[in-house]
This record gives sequence, structure tokens and C-alpha cells, in this order.
Amino acid sequence: MKIEGRISYGNAMDLLLDAVCIVDAEGRYLYVNAAFESIFGYKPEEVIGRSMIELVHPEDRARTLEVAGGIMAGNIERHFENRYIRRDGRIVHIMWSARWSEADQARIAVARDISERKRDEAMRLAVQEIFEATYKAESLGDMLQAIHAIVGGLLPARNFFLALYDAQRDELSFPHYVDERNAAPKPQRLEAGTLCAEIIRSGRPLWITPGSRMSPDLLARADVGPSTLYWLGVPLQGRNGMVGALVVRGYSPEVQYSDQDMRLLQFLSIQVAAAVERKQMFVRLEHAALYDPLTELPNRRLFQDRLQNALTLARRDGGKVALLYLDIDQFKQVNDDHGHGIGDLLLQEVAKRIAACVRESDTVGRIGGDEFLVLLHGVQSAQDAYVVAETVRTMLCRPYLLDEVELIATPSIGIALCPEHCEDGRQLMRHADEAMYSAKRQGGNRSQLSTLLLP
Repeated sequence: MKIEGRISYGNAMDLLLDAVCIVDAEGRYLYVNAAFESIFGYKPEEVIGRSMIELVHPEDRARTLEVAGGIMAGNIERHFENRYIRRDGRIVHIMWSARWSEADQARIAVARDISERKRDEAMRLAVQEIFEATYKAESLGDMLQAIHAIVGGLLPARNFFLALYDAQRDELSFPHYVDERNAAPKPQRLEAGTLCAEIIRSGRPLWITPGSRMSPDLLARADVGPSTLYWLGVPLQGRNGMVGALVVRGYSPEVQYSDQDMRLLQFLSIQVAAAVERKQMFVRLEHAALYDPLTELPNRRLFQDRLQNALTLARRDGGKVALLYLDIDQFKQVNDDHGHGIGDLLLQEVAKRIAACVRESDTVGRIGGDEFLVLLHGVQSAQDAYVVAETVRTMLCRPYLLDEVELIATPSIGIALCPEHCEDGRQLMRHADEAMYSAKRQGGNRSQLSTLLLP
């Protein structure tokens, strides 16, 4: 129909920015206007006669059919939202207004593309979730796993990894690497021939598609691979410099990345970089609070916590715990004769040698000066603890070559057991300490078992 001097109704419908659809009682398209193609990617002739529900996202089909049934029963729907799969495979968010025409036995609906609004909402939510993950995650690895899930809610991220850059070591590491075809690379120098290194050096994103001119050298790079079709990486620029790179990639035509995805990742990269910096700072502070900065051994606070846990388990299981209290004989003389620098090197070497003598399940700690503690789990008798103490003593008596200075250092070691010599951790440490001083009074360079008994 055409009004005199004006456009026809059909042409007017095609000028609308929203899609207009007419669907029959069986759910087949009878009519769509021109805007349908810009929103859904299908030309009108490609969908006429086709079932509407085929285009709906599989996860939204059940509730879409439920709402459609209500419309056919006479309900008017003004703000129904669901997702469709575009012709190019991308997801589009739609808000519908629809009603049933009994006379025409058809549903008439108007569809508005709200994908941009949904994307903005999702990005705001993602920023909040990344911020929360910084504080909720117990470790850096847990936080990066949470970030992976957040990014995966916005774009395809089945193959996803974060490369972190340590500027002091000039090294790239891959603490979170999920890939269906490749294992995580080992830590590598920044000058390694990878795209991640190029992203970090340049501070610019890289986007590879099947249409990109990929040289054999590029395809051979460890972080690309010859079977990669789509590869998108963005730099993580923090407040204190380059943090690393975030990368997603796809091996099939179904997983594509667009310029829009690149902008999205660039936006999120700011939040991710800040989250990584915060978590790394938390890790450093926590480490400084629990570990001796010179030897990297547990300090008094952490050692006492582990001792308490060991005693609790021993009481529950009826086992024994042994404690070695170790002091370096004449350590002050080493500092006086050779300087504190050599003294520090000696303490570091002592820490390494002690750790090499015990099991991974045991704990070696430094509680100050030249005093070390060794917590032995699951010992069967005092003799077992004495054998370990003598192994440690023998190892520490070997000559040291420290910055071209050769010297000999011997230890005095006190040994106490629970439950033989104590009821709690404080008593155990006191008895081991007294046994150590007993060894020192006897000339040092010996292991001494506590002879104290419970009152």
C-alpha cells in the first residue's frame, strides 16, 4: 500500500533500525524487514519459511518457546531478552516486543539489538570481578584461573594463557597456560623469539587471522604453532612497567577474534595488569612476613606455626615429633675475622646444607643470628633424631669456600622430642635449646639429646 506522495508501508518498514518479524503459529518466519540482516546476518530470503527457534542460542531455546506460547495465549511481551546466533557465528543479544494476531494467526514482533549494552554491562561486571579476585584468590595461580573464567564469559577463551614478565630476571614465565594442543612453555628470556616477547617489548597488541601473512618463521614460534588460525595477544601495562601479556587463540574457524575482541581485551588488560601487580605485592609482603630474607628459610613466626600443626597431628595420631636446635660454633669470630659479608654467605651455605640433609616434609627455619631449627615429622625414636642430627653436623663440618675465603665452621645441636620431653611447642623449643647449650659447654661440634623429663 502507498499513500499519495509518500513512501509505501513496505519501504517504511525497511527503513526501520529495529528488525520486524512475523512468525506463523508453527514458529516459521513469514516476513522480516531489511534491518533483520544487519542484526542477524541473514538476508530475508534466507530465513522465510525457516523455524525461528533454530536461530536462537541453544541455552535460551526452552524459555523462548515458553514465552512464545504465552504470547500465542494472549499475553503481550514488551521486554523479553534472549540470545541469537548470527550467521557469522557470533552471539547477538536481542530485546523483543511481541504480540499475537488472532485474525492473522501470526506473532508480530520487533527486535532491538542490545548487544552493545549487554557488552558494556558485562565489561563493568568483569572489571568488578577481576578486582574482587585479587582479594579472594589465595594465590596468584588461583587469581589467574579466575581471570581466565571472567574473560571466557566475554569471548571464546578455551585456549588462553598469561605470560608474566620479571624485569629483574629479564624472564618470561607462564603461570597460567590452558591449551588443547600445547603444553606450557618453560620460563624463557625476553629476547626469545616469541610473539609474547614482541608484545612486551613493543607494548602493542598483535592480532593474527587466516588472512594474515604468516611467515614460516612466525608459525614456528612456540607460542603460535602451525595449526593456529586465530591468535590475539595484548600487553599488560602496569603502573610500574610491563607486567606481561594476555593471549587467546583458536585452532578452528568456529573460534574467531575480531577488532572488537581486541579492544575488549585491551580494556580488560588494564584491570588484569593492576590485579597481577596487587597480587604480586601481597605475595611479596606475605613472604617477607614469614621467611628469613637472608636464607629464604621460614622465620620464627612460620616455624612456630608449623611446629604447632605438627604437634597437633602427633597427638591425634599417636606419633612423635623431634626438634633440632642448631648454633654455629664461634660464629662471631667469623664475622670479626672476615666481615659480615662472609658471615652472611656462611649462613646461606649452612641453610642449604641443612635442607639437603632432611626430607621435604620436614621444616628448616632460621630464628635469628646463627640459630637454626629443624622440625622432624614422624620419627620413631630419639635414635632416629640423633642420626639426622649427626648427618647434619657432618655435612656442616665440611670446609667452606666463600668468596675465595676458605674456612671451617662446626655446629652444636640440641635434640628434644615430643612427647618425651614436653607437652607443647614452647617446652620443646626450650628443651632443645638447653640441650644445644649443653653441647656447646662440652666444646661444641656435637649433637646432644635433651635429658630433661616432664615434671
